[in-house]
Amino acid sequence: MNAPFPPSRPPLHLLIAAPRGFCAGVDRAIEIVQRALERYGPPVYVRHEIVHNKFVVDTLKAKGAIFVEDLDEVPDGLPVIFSAHGVPKSVPAEATARGLDWLDATCPLVSKVHRQAERQLEAGRHILFIGHAGHPEVIGTFGQVPEGAMTLVETVEDVAALSFAEDAQLAYLTQTTLSVDDTAAILAAIEARFPQVVAPKAEDICYATSNRQAAVKEIAPMCDLVLVIGAPNSSNSLRLVEVAERCGKPAYLIQRASELDPAWLDGVNTVGVTAGASAPEALVDEVLACLRQWREVAVEEVVTARERMTFKLPRQLAD
Repeated sequence: MNAPFPPSRPPLHLLIAAPRGFCAGVDRAIEIVQRALERYGPPVYVRHEIVHNKFVVDTLKAKGAIFVEDLDEVPDGLPVIFSAHGVPKSVPAEATARGLDWLDATCPLVSKVHRQAERQLEAGRHILFIGHAGHPEVIGTFGQVPEGAMTLVETVEDVAALSFAEDAQLAYLTQTTLSVDDTAAILAAIEARFPQVVAPKAEDICYATSNRQAAVKEIAPMCDLVLVIGAPNSSNSLRLVEVAERCGKPAYLIQRASELDPAWLDGVNTVGVTAGASAPEALVDEVLACLRQWREVAVEEVVTARERMTFKLPRQLAD
């Protein structure tokens, strides 16, 4: 039986960031898994988490998806899906060689970076790639070009340590889920040191990452505390925490309402709430319901952009 509400609940103003939560690439990736389960029947294998969110992964597991880290774990004759983060070229090549029926759920904005990498290589340029070592998107992008054709840059300090000549034939690309501000500083350092460096035709940081960071910058100055709903291995969610903290506000990354600590609300009158691009709106609702148990909540949504982006499904599932 639930404990009764306290007799007097102090007011709490919630500023809900918009945009928040699912982006078009995540929507597409999840729909690919769901449609594959309908088309082929369970089990359907997925290489790596389809998106970085445990709630989403567990929901798909319950429907018959099996998540693995290597193609060796996929039995012959069963379909396999590649995650939204992208994979090295060697992965679909291996799947094809084994005769596996595979579907690519790579976000089209990540695929765009892959194609840019190929074009820069064809033009004879070495690629400086701004990203986080070990992230699946970085591994997938490096796997689009031969070994040694790309150098990872994570910080401004890394730029100073590069050994290329000032007039070297260089281009830069970036991971799609980076901090907008950190990346701007790194790119400024690259362009100052290598004036001839070739930039991508359009910014690689995706619209959803930029929009969610801008929304947090809007609400954080008005808040005493910011809650970011997302996974600890979600790059874009971690960046949202950093954005709030750089606005001078404490921020917590939580996966579920069960991780909320009522002590966080001591002396707090206004809380900002947002969600990373892999976090479903159901988790936002869950957090709001939990906060309502402790405080008399007034909700205000702060809209800084409208998102209407959609992506087509793979042709195998388009019907």
